[in-house]
Amino acid sequence: MQTGLKITAFAAGLAGLKITAFAAGLAATFGSAYAVGGALDPVAAPKEPSHQESGEGHGEKEGPAAEKGAGKASELPGGLQVSQGGFTLDLDTPRVEAGEPAELRFAVVDEDTSRNVTAFRREHGKELHLIVASSDLTTYRHLHPERAADGTWSTPVELPEAGGYRVFADFTPDEKNAEGVTLGADLAVSGDARPEPLPEAERTVTVDGYEVTLAGALRPGAGSELKLEVEKDGKPVTDLQPYLGAYGHLVALRAGDLAYLHVHPNGESGDGRTESGPEVSFTATAPSKGAYRLFLDFRHEGKVRTAAFTVHAGGTAPEKPAPEGGESADHGH
Repeated sequence: MQTGLKITAFAAGLAGLKITAFAAGLAATFGSAYAVGGALDPVAAPKEPSHQESGEGHGEKEGPAAEKGAGKASELPGGLQVSQGGFTLDLDTPRVEAGEPAELRFAVVDEDTSRNVTAFRREHGKELHLIVASSDLTTYRHLHPERAADGTWSTPVELPEAGGYRVFADFTPDEKNAEGVTLGADLAVSGDARPEPLPEAERTVTVDGYEVTLAGALRPGAGSELKLEVEKDGKPVTDLQPYLGAYGHLVALRAGDLAYLHVHPNGESGDGRTESGPEVSFTATAPSKGAYRLFLDFRHEGKVRTAAFTVHAGGTAPEKPAPEGGESADHGH
């Protein structure tokens, strides 16, 4: 399985929509980033994030697929560009209405042939993973679109709040020695937009009666282990169910520009070594210092739930007692 960030450039893409003072709200909200010490502490001193470092992990690819699109800034973290590695994300649905059912339609275009890509390598049971996140990182969707024979993808979606969103297509072309690619495109959701501030960092969050505790540090430019432990009614959950081939799916988005980091878990379901809870472990690398939003998908009793955390990579901060609970992101699958 492959492995939370606000954008100041959405105003241009939202012309004609009822998004009151959206650009000003984003600028005020994202005027500063956060930096916190090696531990996941809930307090951070404001600091401008660095965007000069390039991280590792899914969405930050090198190799043949990246070489195919030479000169396309493949060294950037994933999801920041609509075109990268010789492929372009063609989003046919650039805007939807807040709170209304809609259908997202898109295609992945091969820049060499100008044709839709129709052959993808299956990873964790899917040819393509689609992530949709609001620029304030309070709404998150992990969707599983269906592909038509002509390479057009589609999926139903309903987004609750107006504002700017980012659509991420995470895939590996079915080509010899091809590497994975993560492309991103802007999505406008019309209505009265009221961006929220980035949720504060918490060690434990609660979602649908489950308590999920995060341990470990997200470090810039270096791999580090993140452990998430799932409990319910005060008892460890030891019978997590496989979801996309593992017991957890983690996505990280950088505040400010929504750079995408998608990491693999340390172990898979059915490998004879990985236990089905309560702990799910990942190794991740942050592309830079700053604030990130982590989204953990896990499955139990037949339902997928999402626990969301704000963490900070790099810097220092005073110690603070771990809170008893926290917020979870609005989520859907």
